Amino acid sequence: MLGDVPVVVDRGRYQDAVTPWENPSWRTEALGWAVDTLSRRGLRPAGEGRVRLRPWSVLVRLPVVDRPAVWFKANPPGSAFEGALTEALARWVPGHVLEPLAVDAPRGWALLPDGGPLFRDVLERGGAGPGDWEDLVRQYAAAQHALTPHTAEITELGVPGVPVTTLPAVFDRLDATPLDPHDQRRLRALRPRLPDWCAELASLGVPDSLDHADLHDGQVFRPRPGGFTFFDWGDAIVSHPFASLAVPARRAREQHGPGILPRLRDAYLEPWTGGGRTTADLRRAVNLAWRLSALGRAAAYGRLFPAASATTATTTATAEAGARCLLELLDDPPL
Repeated sequence: MLGDVPVVVDRGRYQDAVTPWENPSWRTEALGWAVDTLSRRGLRPAGEGRVRLRPWSVLVRLPVVDRPAVWFKANPPGSAFEGALTEALARWVPGHVLEPLAVDAPRGWALLPDGGPLFRDVLERGGAGPGDWEDLVRQYAAAQHALTPHTAEITELGVPGVPVTTLPAVFDRLDATPLDPHDQRRLRALRPRLPDWCAELASLGVPDSLDHADLHDGQVFRPRPGGFTFFDWGDAIVSHPFASLAVPARRAREQHGPGILPRLRDAYLEPWTGGGRTTADLRRAVNLAWRLSALGRAAAYGRLFPAASATTATTTATAEAGARCLLELLDDPPL
């Protein structure tokens, strides 16, 4: 694999998931590509490599001599666009995302630099407060706003396009999720309201953009106070941008209570003001998109390595996680 360098493998709770890592020739080819890329930059790996295997990604941390570690990532076919998307985002919204060291788009591979401390780690050390969450969502919304002219190019990279008006059909495809009969009845009773919510949201005039779809504190670096770098775009879709707010807002509420939510909403909406949209329109759009965001997140749980999705335990675990997302449709947005 890496010569005499030891490798530690972490499978988390997906011990039975089969990924390309299990194939020795794939390991040799993938890690050879990463090491060759480093070599062309005058860098060489050193120390213990760490591998994180999940049904949706292979992630390898490669220590490098005299500089921070780098990361090799391989995506399954359903999110193979991530490397090319990250490369494009580094051009369109520089400073907001990691700039890859190399991308092999046909194979779904990317080699990424270290992004600094995770925001989650900063929070655990007590090094951030409510204002940091406001800065995070404001900067993320500014990037989304800047990306609105690029939506066609983003979908050409393979990112799924999910216009708001198609969300009822997404719900219908997910209707067989493993929920108990009571919850299934509740969701099906909600189904007739989806077209009206979607039509109203579309009528409020906010253009589609990139939705990260899972923007929690473990998907954001905070390399410096007040600055954030967004990464891990494998769940992304092109849809209503405001759907992105629900995940970080829930995390912030867990830390600071519900009083932070109006502040986050207003910080997030700052880049979207103007264009003939009133504050009332934007706030209504946030409420509608918050609820409907559950559909994009639930659908992303199907983006697994083909062999991983064939294992019973993995299929059950990911289907249950997607079903839990669907249940968020039943909750009134707390804004």
